[in-house]
Amino acid sequence: MRLKLLLLVITLISGVAQSDVTFNVEKITDNLHVLYGRGGNIAISTGDDGIYIVDDQFANLSEQIKKKISALQPGSAEFIINTHYHKDHTGGNENFAKDGGHIIAHHNVHKRLKVEHGSNSKHLPVLTFGHDMALHFNAEKAEIRHFAHAHTDGDSVIYFKNANVVHMGDLYFNLGGLPFVDVQGGGSLSGLISAIEQVISDVDGQTKVIPGHGPLSDRDGLKTYLALLKKARTLMTVSMDGKKSLESVQKLDPLGPLNLKYANWLPKERVVKLFYLSLKGESKSD
Repeated sequence: MRLKLLLLVITLISGVAQSDVTFNVEKITDNLHVLYGRGGNIAISTGDDGIYIVDDQFANLSEQIKKKISALQPGSAEFIINTHYHKDHTGGNENFAKDGGHIIAHHNVHKRLKVEHGSNSKHLPVLTFGHDMALHFNAEKAEIRHFAHAHTDGDSVIYFKNANVVHMGDLYFNLGGLPFVDVQGGGSLSGLISAIEQVISDVDGQTKVIPGHGPLSDRDGLKTYLALLKKARTLMTVSMDGKKSLESVQKLDPLGPLNLKYANWLPKERVVKLFYLSLKGESKSD
């Protein structure tokens, strides 16, 4: 049921004609760019070894994305790193795999895509890992590190060590609001907060931060985002005191003091529900 609902939401988000999508490419270094379109931000690495990308948005956008990549460097992506399993980040997997691309992701991404697409699908990663791995390509060391139970149970953050850039996938929604915590997909609000804290400790003031959604950011932007998440958690925890029901907590409007705007697909009521379920689950495991 949850998977069907999630797929419906993502289908609604992606139900936009290709001609209505505006693609923008931002240069970070000579060999590293970020592509903004419809769905998760794509990092593009180019160089003497070839091309690889982080995430690939929706399937119906693949040809346009390939053209944008080819404008930077002719050729096809040899590797595609998935930051997690959601379709706005993995929808193009099959299209890039058919061009010879090799998909890399955490074990849990493989498990979830297998359920959705079947064991023989080219959507599935062919290289999977548990805690971390490194890709040595284009004179760059890309460290791919798993953060458990954050946005989902299969999140990866990619540290481009030489460029001093980090791609965070949907651990970071840089849209001025609160993120989607996929509780049924293994996500956790406190796990997300812990992951953000770790990344902040890993980077420095010069690090460029690619969020899953929204414009390029930095360490200070991450700190602001972390403060918002912690404040939201505190408001939720206070409202839940005494083991109140979800209905009772909703009536209290715990996130109201934050005065945030919410997307149509992720209204405040849904955020409260997800945060409630996450925090309730955490308290049971204590």
